[in-house]
Amino acid sequence: MPYGSESIEFQNVVQRFRRIRERPDTLREVFAKIVRRRRQLQVFEAVKQVTFVISKGETVGLIGRNGSGKSTILKIVAGVYAPSEGQVKVRGTIAPLIELGAGFHHELTGRENILLNGLLLGLTRRQVREREESIIEFAELGDFIDSPVKQYSSGMYMRLAFSVAAEVDPDILIIDEILGVGDAGFQEKCFDRIERFRRAGKTILFVSHSMDNVRKLCDRVLLLHAGRLVEDGSSDRVIALYEEILGNRVPEATRK
Repeated sequence: MPYGSESIEFQNVVQRFRRIRERPDTLREVFAKIVRRRRQLQVFEAVKQVTFVISKGETVGLIGRNGSGKSTILKIVAGVYAPSEGQVKVRGTIAPLIELGAGFHHELTGRENILLNGLLLGLTRRQVREREESIIEFAELGDFIDSPVKQYSSGMYMRLAFSVAAEVDPDILIIDEILGVGDAGFQEKCFDRIERFRRAGKTILFVSHSMDNVRKLCDRVLLLHAGRLVEDGSSDRVIALYEEILGNRVPEATRK
């Protein structure tokens, strides 16, 4: 691999969180918990010694059960979390589509949130204005573009968020499940745009519970289980292993 061709590199990454305990209801319980504080402190490792390298231009799927660490890894890549241990290197600009409505101000209109999100993603005010009509056209929100986004459905959120990210033209596009929201026609538009990103040599990190979508987009897949990276390989082989983990046996002849 040529030097500098890596877009994302994880080396022995660990992400820990403190487990939130139930809030005490009485003063007596407060004093009891102070006395037992050391014993009650719990730390949860959401990601455990994960190592991988994603090269520039790769489209890589991240799969696993709920709670396996997928979204945590995406947030580490996006800079939302700093890892507890290990090293993370990310080269290039990022457009993260991690949570519906992240970065939106609910009292602002869709048009106003285009400007807000564009600025958050690194565009200048002038660049946002130049791309505004393309974003609005792609989002298919009609007159709702000038309504507060608190009135939007989840599908409308997704259309606006994806439309802004697509116009930012990032080096790395991070997508966490949000393409499962919205109608089939708009999903197809999103997949077409993602395919354009692929042809342009962008790096894409894609999380989904839809194995059909993972197969459609990704040649390489990382499988996470209980916070650990348990497999890294071709989409057919890794998805087959995942289906075995879920208890859905796959015929031997279909494995690669």
